[in-house]
Amino acid sequence: MLLDVVAGRQALFVGGKGGVGKTSVASALALAAARRGRRTLVVSTDPAHNLGHLWGRPVGDQVVPLAERLDGVEIDPARTTEEHLAAVGATMRQLMPEHLTGEIDKHLSLARDAPGTHEAAVLERVAETIEDAEGRYDLVVFDTAPSGHTSRLMSLPETMSAWTEGLLRRQEKSEKFGAALRGLGGDRDDPGVTILGDDDRERPGDRRARRDHEIRRVLERRRTRFERLRTLLRDAERTAFLIVLMAERLPVLETLELHAQLERTGVDVAGLVVNKRSPEDAGGFLHARREQEERHLTELRRELPEVPLVQLPLLGADIVGADAVADFADILGSPAG
Repeated sequence: MLLDVVAGRQALFVGGKGGVGKTSVASALALAAARRGRRTLVVSTDPAHNLGHLWGRPVGDQVVPLAERLDGVEIDPARTTEEHLAAVGATMRQLMPEHLTGEIDKHLSLARDAPGTHEAAVLERVAETIEDAEGRYDLVVFDTAPSGHTSRLMSLPETMSAWTEGLLRRQEKSEKFGAALRGLGGDRDDPGVTILGDDDRERPGDRRARRDHEIRRVLERRRTRFERLRTLLRDAERTAFLIVLMAERLPVLETLELHAQLERTGVDVAGLVVNKRSPEDAGGFLHARREQEERHLTELRRELPEVPLVQLPLLGADIVGADAVADFADILGSPAG
């Protein structure tokens, strides 16, 4: 069932509570897809990256090969945020008067630690990754941060698209106001400099128009990027979301909350993956635990009867290294998986 979820889709997001095995499931699914001939990229968006630990090799902010037809990358939120703010700052300095440089630096410094800045930067990086993958990869598998971060990330395309649309409307009003000022024979943004002149210097009105055009170009590019990502996330034919959990009370409750949040944002949950299921025939202790797990899963099935559910066994050893990931991928490819 799990490999059927991957088949034909362009993007797969794997989420859930921390510590339930998201990275293992994401990596195994990515490897299984690569074995089936699909060029695959597995991406970690979790600030506490485990991709490199799982594969037993360094994986950083640049794409590295993990297996045949499979590459991996760990998005660095701090670096992504710095690059995002640097790009914003460079654009603003080109567009704004020199005497406002100090104000620009001040606002960017405040924005660095503002709520949502990291999520917005990572979201843009996710969108860029999907764009860059076109023509290079058949599938991108995202190993996401724990549930709370993931639900915010999934809702951000809607928020950012609406925010950018609002900026564009304000920019349009500003352009109209600037045109009216120029029609009156002056530009209030550049006091003391006349629009009229016989030399070849760029006139203030031209500079204002060029600035307005560049601002609009940047905003429209961002709007297009976020709208494309929003469309992709809501397209169940191209995108799927898997929630990984353990058959315990807190992961089950968090799964129900995450499912509701994703449903509100229009993201399709293609399946639930119950990881590390205790065996029922391995002694009294594990048998009792298995019965307790079954009670939690009964509640889960009652609340989400329509979502396919797959159970994966508790393994006797940690999943570390390419061989262990390959063995786990075999389990995912079995009839039970």
